[in-house]
Amino acid sequence: MLALRRVQHQSPSIVRSLTDRATLEQIIRVDHAGELGADRIYAGQMAVLGTTSKGPLIRHMWEQEKHHKATFEKLIQKYRVRPTVMTPIWNVAGFALGAATAMLGEKAAMACTVAVETVIVEHYNDQLRTLLEDPEANKELMETITKFRDEEQEHHDTGIDHGAEQTPFYEVLTNLIKLGCKGAIEISKVI
Repeated sequence: MLALRRVQHQSPSIVRSLTDRATLEQIIRVDHAGELGADRIYAGQMAVLGTTSKGPLIRHMWEQEKHHKATFEKLIQKYRVRPTVMTPIWNVAGFALGAATAMLGEKAAMACTVAVETVIVEHYNDQLRTLLEDPEANKELMETITKFRDEEQEHHDTGIDHGAEQTPFYEVLTNLIKLGCKGAIEISKVI
C-alpha cells in the first residue's frame, strides 16, 4: 500500500493505480523512443537532401519532430520514467535509415516518411484508445498524443503528396520499414 501511495503522490492527475503507472511509463518510454527515432531519421534525410528542393520540406517536418522529442523528454523527467536502454541504438538506426533512404532519392525518403508515420499514427491511436478508459485522469497525455498524431498524419500525407508511392519497390521498402518500426515499439515497451 505504501508503494501505491508513493506512486499516486508522484503524479495524482494521471496515476490512479500501479497498473496505470505501468501503462503511463510504457507510453512515455515508447513515445520518447519513437520521437527520438523520428528526429534522427529526419537528421539523416537532411544530411543527404538538405540542400535540394526537398530540404525545406524535410526541415519543417524535422522541426516538429524535435518539438515532439523535447516534449517527451520533459514528460520522462516529470513522471520519472526510465527511457529505453535502446536509445543509443535507435539514435544510430534512425539516422542510418533516414540517410540510406535519402541516398535512394527524394521519393524514397518520402516513402520512408510514409512508412514510419503510418505505424506511428496507428500506434498513437492505440494509445489514445487505452487512455480513453479514464479521460479526465489522462487529459494532458491525451492532448499531447492527439496533437502529435495529427502532425504525424500530416507528415504521412506530405510524403504521399511528394511522390512516395512512385518509389521503385515501394511496397517492399515501406513494409520493411514498417516491420522495423513495429519491432522497435515492442522492444522499447519492455527494455
